Amino acid sequence: MNLRGVDLNLLVVLEALLREKSVSRAGELVGLSQSATSAPLSRLRDLFHDPLLVRVGRQLALTQNAENLVEPLRDALSKVQQTLMQQGGFDPLLDARTFTISASDYAVLVLLGPLIKRLETEAPQITLHLVPRSRDTEKMLHDDLVDVVIEPSELLPDSDFPSEPLLSDRWLCAADCRNKAVGGAGKVSMDAFLRSSHLAYGIGPDRRPNLADQHLAREGISRRIAATVESFVLVPFLLRDSNLISLVLERVIRELAAPGIIGAEPPMLLPDIHERMFWHPRHTSNLAHCWLRDCLRKTAAEIQGGSAPPMR
Repeated sequence: MNLRGVDLNLLVVLEALLREKSVSRAGELVGLSQSATSAPLSRLRDLFHDPLLVRVGRQLALTQNAENLVEPLRDALSKVQQTLMQQGGFDPLLDARTFTISASDYAVLVLLGPLIKRLETEAPQITLHLVPRSRDTEKMLHDDLVDVVIEPSELLPDSDFPSEPLLSDRWLCAADCRNKAVGGAGKVSMDAFLRSSHLAYGIGPDRRPNLADQHLAREGISRRIAATVESFVLVPFLLRDSNLISLVLERVIRELAAPGIIGAEPPMLLPDIHERMFWHPRHTSNLAHCWLRDCLRKTAAEIQGGSAPPMR
């Protein structure tokens, strides 16, 4: 194919079509009506000698040729866009743009909340989209659905994506202050831990155990799970006026300061978690992305260096 005879605007439409698998939604992305998007699709089909999108039932699916184009086309257009954007540099005080970050509610509460406050003054035109974590982190980064993923390194030990450490945290037993399982010494005994009913944090619809629960399973420690919830932030409030206990990260208890909820040392040694930020290498040298990662790095350093008030 000779690129000299190709209208490169067609490639922008093609990338939208491959991403959305819908003529109408692709048109919305590039600012065209459905009928105005159909004409470029027809030209693209002639250009590639391939239908690219075929109807399967009520939906459109990509042909094999189209599937092969998805990643190289996205990478090529991303590099062109980054090059054009960096011609004039990046000024966070003046430039308006959006970033999307995938994170747990723990990371949103502890790290991204302070980041938002930081950007109020340092980057007033920047918009952050915070989206829930996904089991398929690699796909989110590959498909440019997110700019940064924040996850414990323990969950992504073999990731090939570039990453940097942000902060660490430790596990405590959280409980209502009237719960007799929490002794006066500020530590839960193993006997009290095993006799208590527990509220557990589960990840996703299949309720994958959190890192603390995974460690207990490896050690052969079982206990009665009364309920599971997919939110670290809700746990302290659900413990109130109950005899339940839960393994919760220390900063959740501290940040929420839920009345009547206290943290105590667990009866066993639990590994700390280590939150990291991951990104696609196509964004490593992009000035705007470098700035965002630097903001995350500085915010995490301030949090990690802060002194923690006593838990009891």
